[in-house]
Amino acid sequence: MDQSNYSSLHGFILLGFSDHPQLEMIPSGVVTIFYLITLVGNTAIILATLLDSHLHTPMYYFLRNLSFLDLCFTTSIIPQFLVNWWGPNLTTSYVGCVIQLYVCMWLGSIECILLAVMSYDHFTSICKPLYYLVIMNPHLCLKMIILVWGISLANSVVLCTLTLNLPRCGNSILDNFLCELPAMIKIACVDTTTVEMSLFAVAIFIVLIPLLLILTSCGYIAQVVLRMKSKAGQRKAINTCGSHLTVVSIFYGTIIYMYLLPSNSASKDQGKYLTLFYTIITLSLNPLIYTLRNKDMKDALKKLMRVEHESTKMKRNWKHRRMLM
Repeated sequence: MDQSNYSSLHGFILLGFSDHPQLEMIPSGVVTIFYLITLVGNTAIILATLLDSHLHTPMYYFLRNLSFLDLCFTTSIIPQFLVNWWGPNLTTSYVGCVIQLYVCMWLGSIECILLAVMSYDHFTSICKPLYYLVIMNPHLCLKMIILVWGISLANSVVLCTLTLNLPRCGNSILDNFLCELPAMIKIACVDTTTVEMSLFAVAIFIVLIPLLLILTSCGYIAQVVLRMKSKAGQRKAINTCGSHLTVVSIFYGTIIYMYLLPSNSASKDQGKYLTLFYTIITLSLNPLIYTLRNKDMKDALKKLMRVEHESTKMKRNWKHRRMLM
């Protein structure tokens, strides 16, 4: 049998953290906890921004998109990770690995660009408040979201297709816990300089340019905030932008370390833990960061919990009446 077809027939082996048996229980437990936080937190944000009319603004429209994106991102990774971890072996099917490769690259690219779009929204609301709703009208917001998802999809298709076309000469062992681009490139048995340069070039466009736009927006926002006479306005602007900058710093920091620094700058274990950090832990922190410092979001979540409590109480009373009848 041609060895190059091995991975197509038998799939890939995801080593994960199997080379550290003493730590086997820790990652799976941590991942499960953070996944539950991600599910609950992002679902609450989506429901709160949909049900509370006060949050029907462009800022919360983009936040809702980010929460939906984070749900999709983590769900494309964690269930497969836990199945492999607790299953009889570490093998994943070829089709499943390819789908995960495309989806993770697609959603990760969306996250990078969407954070830049959210920064532009913050810049407009703080620096041009009188024209905010005119500039950030629903039609423009929808077009921006479509553009973000479309550009990211094209990026994923190009880079992942280039990587999958690399000969692997029977190599099917990925030293990671998910099917990720750098891990796939490492098992190629030919010179991968062209693909790595393509990845670097696209990373500049997807990562560095949005980051530059974010930092530029923050610079303009800082100037306006310093000139504000209202302390309440200053506090609200700082809380909003501070939360966003925290998310940007954590997410972009790990992405740049993974994709833009030389491949020998981190050990293989560091690479795996960084991947775990930016694909799972970072995304679970987003709902906490965006809600803890945002008064409007906290009020909306309190209303949502109150409605849920009243709904549960009504159901309980209805069941009690039926039992009495």
